[in-house]
Amino acid sequence: MQDVIKPEERRKAEQLPLVFDHTPANGRDDLLVSARLAAAVSMVDSWPNWPSPVVVLTGPQGSGKSHLAEIWRKASGAETVSLAPGADAAAIAVNGPVLFEDADRRGFDETELFHLINSVRQHGTSLLITARTWPIAWNVSLPDLRSRLRAATLVEIGEPDEALLAQVIVKLFADRQLSVDERLVAYIVSRMERSFAAAQTIVEWLDRMALSRRVRISRALATEALDAIQRGDEASLR
Repeated sequence: MQDVIKPEERRKAEQLPLVFDHTPANGRDDLLVSARLAAAVSMVDSWPNWPSPVVVLTGPQGSGKSHLAEIWRKASGAETVSLAPGADAAAIAVNGPVLFEDADRRGFDETELFHLINSVRQHGTSLLITARTWPIAWNVSLPDLRSRLRAATLVEIGEPDEALLAQVIVKLFADRQLSVDERLVAYIVSRMERSFAAAQTIVEWLDRMALSRRVRISRALATEALDAIQRGDEASLR
């Protein structure tokens, strides 16, 4: 005997969007270069002729830090390291460049980072660290490590202007194999918070809403999403 699906269960199933994996395009040619990103791009492109062996790249969520770090990793052959206690990243740095991402979010063992920086300096290699905040905000207690971090080259990515934000939104949609009208992008930019994180949020929710409702991404859908996000009522975006 076949199972009977109740009408309310069928409706719920129809409302669940299929979540497809989407891989952001993160090659050098996919990078959106603007005035706010120029210094960081120049630093990555100038390797190995860096002003110091250690570079700290900071910027808000979604600003392109990971994209730039991946470009640098491929160009330099760097190995991504962990800075958990006992990881001995310093030994890895003996043989070539190393990358440590999200320092202020993942956290790190201060002794490990201290020895890593010393190893990089001693062996003439390079270390790229990414973070959302400057090293001064990391609450480092080891005086020698604070001194090493002060000697690092700091490059910051600022929040986007409207022109860059529009390009970012178009790219985020393209990463999801979606094409949107320029006028719709301009409308979204004119009403949203000026941040990379907000761009990621609105694109993600518009994609999910369109999938779950089986409709095209439109100005009406964007208005609903923007209003709900502004109210902090993202649960309503189903």
